[in-house]
Amino acid sequence: MKSNGEYLDFEETIKAIDERIAELLKESSQHGIDYSAEIRKLQQLQIIELQQIYSNLTAWQTVQVARHPQRPILGDYLNLMVKDFRQLHGDRCFGDDPAIICGTGHIGREKFLVIGQNKGRDTKEKIKCNFGCPNPEGYRKALAKMKFAEKFNIPVVTLIDTPGAYPGIGAEERGQARAIAVNLMEMSRLRVPIICIVIGEGGSGGALGIGVGDRMAMLEFAYCSVISPEGCAAILWRNGSEAQKAAEALKLTSKDLFKLKLMDKIISEPLGGAHRNIYETIFNVKKYIIKTIKELKSLSAETLVKNRYQKLRLIGTKAVLY
Repeated sequence: MKSNGEYLDFEETIKAIDERIAELLKESSQHGIDYSAEIRKLQQLQIIELQQIYSNLTAWQTVQVARHPQRPILGDYLNLMVKDFRQLHGDRCFGDDPAIICGTGHIGREKFLVIGQNKGRDTKEKIKCNFGCPNPEGYRKALAKMKFAEKFNIPVVTLIDTPGAYPGIGAEERGQARAIAVNLMEMSRLRVPIICIVIGEGGSGGALGIGVGDRMAMLEFAYCSVISPEGCAAILWRNGSEAQKAAEALKLTSKDLFKLKLMDKIISEPLGGAHRNIYETIFNVKKYIIKTIKELKSLSAETLVKNRYQKLRLIGTKAVLY
């Protein structure tokens, strides 16, 4: 299995195996000794270790995987999943928020409006887009483009990956809370299919601002929560170091949310997480979108809106919280 060079604190055994494989490959190259049998055994052992670790992740470990620096972000999905992507800019009010990207393109044979939160890959890009924390103009931009999609009967896909909406003074002055609230209302009655997928972090209202739709799915090791574990720990225990305890209490993993009927689908990730095989991860997301849009396109606009309303009204009524 290919190593990405970034190991989480619970992956020490995986790191040791990768380092030993690298040593054997180096010795084989330098001295011409065949270590293929030993390498195969180590690779098999690595698979067993990964299966054991990733089948028993704690909530806090899941958060760490969702935040992995090599995890595929919006740009990877746009490059590998969306053909002929044409970006649409601006909210016609204040500016063009780089933390939310909107544009049209084809996924499979279907044309979509794709909206996603952009975290950035390198330091310069991360700073430019506030590490994926959108400003109100980002949410207004997203809504304006969704209205455009509704006018031309184009289905919408949103890819959610944010720690939360940007909490700066400027964002509050420009109406952060209202921008998100308006999006919740307008998305609930948009007359085209909406598919929402949490691909990494689904943080609070920042995620909900583009997270109302006919189908809500999330990747296996993504998380979705009303607040970050660190923020929750700081409020409840006055100590951010209690984040691990908070993560368990928040029920933020895909398994927890599916059990509570807040998610419609868990999209599987490759063994060891999305960062170990970006291509397989994006293929799984693409397959889910293509399958789901076939189901949604068979419904009339009136039925879509009616079902979406009922879906939202039923949240919490059938879930066993404790």
